[in-house]
Amino acid sequence: MIKIDELKWGSDGLVPVVVQDADTGEVLTLAYMSRESLAKTHETGQSVFYSRSRSSLWHKGETSGNFQDVASLAADCDRDALVLRVRPRGPACHTGARSCFFEEVDGFALGAEDGIGTILGTLERLLESRKAVRPEGSYTAKLFERGRKRILQKVGEEAAETVIAGMGGDREEMVRESSDLLFHLLVALREMDIPLSDIARELHARRR
Repeated sequence: MIKIDELKWGSDGLVPVVVQDADTGEVLTLAYMSRESLAKTHETGQSVFYSRSRSSLWHKGETSGNFQDVASLAADCDRDALVLRVRPRGPACHTGARSCFFEEVDGFALGAEDGIGTILGTLERLLESRKAVRPEGSYTAKLFERGRKRILQKVGEEAAETVIAGMGGDREEMVRESSDLLFHLLVALREMDIPLSDIARELHARRR
């Protein structure tokens, strides 16, 4: 464990901070911190950066409401950069995008949306929206309308079909059925108001 004064602050008194979604692993933005903003982050439990353009502290979400609740903070091996893991309450980017990193660079794949953590996080947010709004014609909204019993029945059905696919040795079918199972399991979790972060904590505890 290192102390704040042991970080290698730049000549401008700042250190770069990669901000990452604590639940999905998605990189949300790159910002900078000063000793004061890091102390404020610790004090408030929310991300507080140093705005180089305004030369002042910047409490993320102070004007937009898109606060970032801090989950953890780690320094790199050289102690000159930080990774701040947060649980965002809204978009990280001033454009309204969830992440600031969405511009594709010529000659390179974007690849920001195909990670399993990002996909599951996006799906969880969509299910939360479907449960609240329930648009007409939505399969998910109909599941929520039919209630927990039907949702759990679907989980059981999809689990059985996944087992059958696995026993049959069909790889593509196994992928499809596993996807169906994961989807319906996420619906069941949302129906019971259990966030993926709770599952992550349980798995982490078991690993330890």
